[in-house]
Parts: sequence; structure tokens; C-alpha cells
Amino acid sequence: MKEIISQTRTYRKFDASYRIPYESILEIIELARLAGSARNCQPWQYLPVIDQNRCDAIFPHLAWAGYLTDWKGPTENQRPTAYILCFLNTQWLKVSRQEAAFDLGIASQNMLLGATSLGLGGCRIGAFSPKLAKLFELPEHIELAHVIALGKPAEKVVLEECQDENIKYWRDENSVHHVPKRKLSDILLSSDIYLK
Repeated sequence: MKEIISQTRTYRKFDASYRIPYESILEIIELARLAGSARNCQPWQYLPVIDQNRCDAIFPHLAWAGYLTDWKGPTENQRPTAYILCFLNTQWLKVSRQEAAFDLGIASQNMLLGATSLGLGGCRIGAFSPKLAKLFELPEHIELAHVIALGKPAEKVVLEECQDENIKYWRDENSVHHVPKRKLSDILLSSDIYLK
């Protein structure tokens, strides 16, 4: 479990020549369906996209890697070859939007873990243009909330310990993507905080 979690990183460069089978996308979405949900209301619906033309239409509306200010996103031969668009069905919403967002966090992590187990990688994208939703004829109760980009990873991502509280990911001269993680000792609170 620890190994697959460690391998499940955010990838932003993909092998654009590799096409993901539709059955694999459905297998990944099935893992979202199995995720826990507050009050079991399950308010999320998913749209798989593997068609090249539709992928090309989605791509310009996405923002990539806020910390990498000099990088404008994947080049044409590094773009994702599939997307899973995550829609909130407000008619199914029986909990707060915050609780629904927690549910999506669980579901999207399940999907990325599943992608990793299939030799794929992904990137959760919450920063996208409102124009993206206009590509679809959506009823009022369906809201586009998140995008998961998927593909065959074409970059190396490594974890390392935070230095000097710097949590910003970065790329070195060899385009290796470095992701600082706080130490276990830093995220543990002392048992001294218990009330006496």
C-alpha cells in the first residue's frame, strides 16, 4: 500500500502517443464509485473523455503547475490522452458542499491510485477557465467542479524532505520534478496537548 501511494504522484507530462483504453478509464471511475461518501449521498458524476478531438478542446482551458511560473504546461507531445471530468449533481446533494468536496477528494485519490496500478499517471486540476463548462450542454443541477488529466507519465517525480519550511515543488536542470514533503515528526502533534 505504501509503495503504490508513494508512486501516485501528480504528473504533468505524458506520452501523447499512448492512448488509454476506454475500459481502463471505466475501471478507474469504478474506484471512485466505491469511495466513502458523507451520509452516503454520492453526489458526484463523472464524464470520461478519450477522443483526441475532445481532449484537444479541453486542454486550452486548463491551468498547470502554479509554482512553476516559467512553465506554460505540457507541449503538444506531452499532453494528457484522457480526462475524467467531475460534476456535482446538486439534486443528489444531501450534505454541505464542503462535505461533498471531501467526498471528491477521496474519490479522486482512489482514481489516481487506480491509474498508478495500471501504469498510468494523472493530475487533479481545479484551476480551469469557466469556458470549459461551456463545451457541454449541462442542466442547471450539474456543475463542473474538477478535472483529472490522465496519461502515460513522461517525467520523473521524486519525493524529498522539506527544507526550511519550503513546500514548493520544483524542477531541476534535468526536468526531474521534486516534491518536498514535511517529515513525519513535523506532522505529529505532541500528546502534551491533551486536556488535563
